[in-house]
Amino acid sequence: MKTRITSCIVLYNNDVTMLREAINSFLNTNLSVKLYLVDNSPNDDLKVLEDDPRIEYIHNPSNPGFGAAHNLAIEKAFNLDSDYHLVLNPDIYFEKGNLEKLCVFMDTNLEIGHVMPKVTYPSGEFQYLCKTNPTFFDLFARGFMPSFLKKMFKKRMNKYEYKDKDYNDIIYNVPYLSGCFMFLRTDILKKVGLFDDRIFMYLEDADLTRRFLEVSTTAYYPEAHVYHHFAKLTHKKLKFKWITVESAIVYFNKWGWLKSFY
Repeated sequence: MKTRITSCIVLYNNDVTMLREAINSFLNTNLSVKLYLVDNSPNDDLKVLEDDPRIEYIHNPSNPGFGAAHNLAIEKAFNLDSDYHLVLNPDIYFEKGNLEKLCVFMDTNLEIGHVMPKVTYPSGEFQYLCKTNPTFFDLFARGFMPSFLKKMFKKRMNKYEYKDKDYNDIIYNVPYLSGCFMFLRTDILKKVGLFDDRIFMYLEDADLTRRFLEVSTTAYYPEAHVYHHFAKLTHKKLKFKWITVESAIVYFNKWGWLKSFY
C-alpha cells in the first residue's frame, strides 16, 4: 500500500506524556502513514516510544539542530514516495479526522504545496501563526523590546502576524507559516530541497515556506484544527534569544538585508 503521509517529530529530552499525545494523534488514522522519531537527546531513553510498526526511531545525539534532524527523516521519507510529509512538533495534538481533511484539501488543490491548519492552545485561545516575511526589526521587537515599547509598534506587529486577515477563512500565499505543523506536498519538497541545516533552530520554517512559495501556493486552512502547547522558549531564556539572532543572520544573509531593519 502506498504511504499517504510520512511525518517526523524531533525529540530532545521531551515530556513523555505530551509526546505520546503527538504520536497518538498522528497514528490515529486509517490512512497509510509512517512516523520517524529523530531523537537529539544525549541518551536513547525515548526509544521505548518505538512501539508501533509505523514508527521508526533514530537516535541522533550529535544534536545538529531542528532542521538538520528533520532532514534525516525527510531523506528516508523520499524513499517511500509518500504523497505528503508532515513536520510535526512534539507539543502538538489533534483529533482523528484532521489528517484526512488536510489530504482532501491538498488532493483537491494541486497548486498548493504547503498548508497549515488552525492552531490553538489547549484552552482554545487562538495562536496567530501566519506571518509576513520577517524583518530584523520584527524579530528584535518580539524578542527583546520591553512591553511598554512594543505598544508603540502594535499596529506593525499585528500586520506581521496577519491579524488584519480573517483567520476564519482560507488564506492563500502566506509568506511564513509556523514550523509547528507543516503539511507539505512531497513532490514540491523534493523540488525546493531540505531545511537549511545552517539554521540550528528558528526561522528554518520561514526559509522553507519562502522556497515553497517560489514554486507553489501556500495556504492556511481553518477547517483542520490542532492544539499546540507552545512553550515560547525564545521569550524566556537568553540562550534561545541568541539562537534566534544566529538564525536571523543566516536567514538575512540568504534573503537580503536591504529591508530587514524596518
